[in-house]
Amino acid sequence: MRWDAQALLQAPGDGSAATPALLPLAGLVRSVTTPEFAGITFHEVTAKSVLNRVPAGSKMPFEWTVNPYRGCSHACVYCFARKSHTYLDFDAGVDFDSQVVVKVNAADVLRKELARPSWTRPQVALGTNTDPYQRAEGRYRLMPGIIAALADSGTPLSILTKGTLLARDIPLLKSAAAQVPVGLGISLAMTDEALSEAIEPGTPGPRARLKLVSRLREAGLPCGVMAMPILPWLSDSDEALDALFASLASVGATGVSAGALYLKPGTREWFMKWIAANHPELAGRYRRLYGSGSYASQEYRTWLAGKVRYFKARHGFAFSSGFSHRDLVPRDEEAEYPAGIIPEARQGHGAGASAPHGGAAGAQQALF
Repeated sequence: MRWDAQALLQAPGDGSAATPALLPLAGLVRSVTTPEFAGITFHEVTAKSVLNRVPAGSKMPFEWTVNPYRGCSHACVYCFARKSHTYLDFDAGVDFDSQVVVKVNAADVLRKELARPSWTRPQVALGTNTDPYQRAEGRYRLMPGIIAALADSGTPLSILTKGTLLARDIPLLKSAAAQVPVGLGISLAMTDEALSEAIEPGTPGPRARLKLVSRLREAGLPCGVMAMPILPWLSDSDEALDALFASLASVGATGVSAGALYLKPGTREWFMKWIAANHPELAGRYRRLYGSGSYASQEYRTWLAGKVRYFKARHGFAFSSGFSHRDLVPRDEEAEYPAGIIPEARQGHGAGASAPHGGAAGAQQALF
């Protein structure tokens, strides 16, 4: 079935009314399915605004975000953004993975917003809720226009992704970095290919993401790594952590933050269902470790902090910023971005945080 032949709002051509939308999505143009993305429906919408202000009081190191997609075909079982899909009357489980909302006019709307006299060019972060380089980006190509709009307006930007499609835009990012501060980050918390395929089935595997880090560094671009989440009893062994930090050092990551699995409502239910089905021997241990909350026990996090310190030091990251277990206060513990992700301010440019603060748990707010 041809991609361009599908539309929920397209007039049938026989003089009758346009086909009504099946979903109450604001600005819905059409919904698309195609064998190329089996099992996924893309809901193309026209957005009125794409710049999102970070809520006051957040520990994020930036004030504004852009998320061109809602929902994510990466299908990471542990994704913190799952609950945000329920605001669209989708569920946080299967729908989050398979019902993807695409803001097809994101770049054009962004240019208009950045041209406002009131815009003071603070940093804008991409990838705070769902991945801007998920597979659909290969079709929709929203990111080149977004990157160009930010750079042309003099606005610093940062990108956090699991998607190796980012490599397509390396030339554009190098050009943007000559205009404004640019920060880049890859999310990678394990080197076990089988575990990755099981728990984040729609993502490029660890080897592919490591190669992407290397390509970014060879291009002269910064690249920090968010090593989150570390999964209790699945990716927290000495062998797993040693392999992870050794691999990140070998490809030249500019900094690393590591933190334990965070199970906020919406994610918790989906993850616990996955654990029960795939690792039933761990189901009870996870329930005891997390109790009724979103964070692992203080004892576990203290234990993991020691392990992370040791392996970071062993592989040359001891003095890099972005250590996520500084004081073991949950909202601060996972609120660190490693060196390379947050663009460093330089003379002549607008606001860009020079010292990484804020972070992953803060990004768990629904920043659409």
